[in-house]
Amino acid sequence: MNNIYLDILEQNATNSPLVLATVVRTHGSTPQKPGSSALFCKAGLLAGTVGGGIVEAKTSNAALESIKSHQSSLLRINLANDISKKEEAICGGEITVLVDANLQNYLNVFTELKGSLVKNIPGVLITMITSFSEKTILINRYWMSAVSKPVIPALFMERIGPEVDRIISSGDPCSFCELELEIPGEEPSSLFFLEPVFPLPELIIAGAGHIGKALAHLGKILGFSVTVIDDRPEFASPENIPDAHRIIVDDIGKAMAGMVKNRDTYVVIVTRGHKDDASALGPCIGTDLAYTGMIGSRKKIAAMKSEFIENGWATPEQWSEIYAPVGIDIKSQTVEEIAVSIAAQLVLVRNNRK
Repeated sequence: MNNIYLDILEQNATNSPLVLATVVRTHGSTPQKPGSSALFCKAGLLAGTVGGGIVEAKTSNAALESIKSHQSSLLRINLANDISKKEEAICGGEITVLVDANLQNYLNVFTELKGSLVKNIPGVLITMITSFSEKTILINRYWMSAVSKPVIPALFMERIGPEVDRIISSGDPCSFCELELEIPGEEPSSLFFLEPVFPLPELIIAGAGHIGKALAHLGKILGFSVTVIDDRPEFASPENIPDAHRIIVDDIGKAMAGMVKNRDTYVVIVTRGHKDDASALGPCIGTDLAYTGMIGSRKKIAAMKSEFIENGWATPEQWSEIYAPVGIDIKSQTVEEIAVSIAAQLVLVRNNRK
């Protein structure tokens, strides 16, 4: 459930002024695309990114100014500079960043967003920007999901509603959308930016040993909601695996059978032995998982394959969908290297599915 809007809710408790910068429009080659966001405080960057380098630097300066003035702005950064300008970017494009200095105005919207994510309900954050002058803009935000509709003028909702439905049904977390709408006879028009906010894909790690611990850490960094399962409470604990969002201490096979598994679920089996591996793998066969991976030597994997197929626990086709031995071959030697090889494979599969 890691999400920059959840960071806003957490940081708000500190009473420190916050500014959210979001890429809302790009043209040509740019370091980030619409929807990329960064959160700033007086000390600088807290979370996220709008592109790094000169874009991050200029956005950071604008954010600090906004903290002082309490004024939001649209920052346009030209990246089509000559190579002789050593301190400027030369990507060749232009990027527009919304710098929002009044996040406290829509904490209720971010709370609604959080409530939907907790229930695994995807939705769209609607940001309405009305520019009255170059330095005066009004921002309104709304949360809309399949079960939650905001109060927006009917003329706007007629255009926004179908786009939100399309974004949610696409399942594409990158389907950022921009609309320019106006009420006849009223000036100025308003820009609406529709940003998909989907629940994080779930990474279930069967096994809380050294590899499971290292993988949980990488999984959290890479944007997975991490669940770790083990029957040893001394291993499956917040003290041992602080990066897990959820820890289950139970028989591994029983716990795996009881887990809700869908197309956004990734399973990695790294238990301490053949018996537990088989118990964890069984409930994964024939499901619609995005990824199932299991650690083991080629000899061990071959023996398990024969066992599963001969006993009718899996068909050859089902077995072919398992990543075993798990991970990308990077000649791993250490626990950390093995975890990196698995994490890289998870990212590859996730990005290919997009």
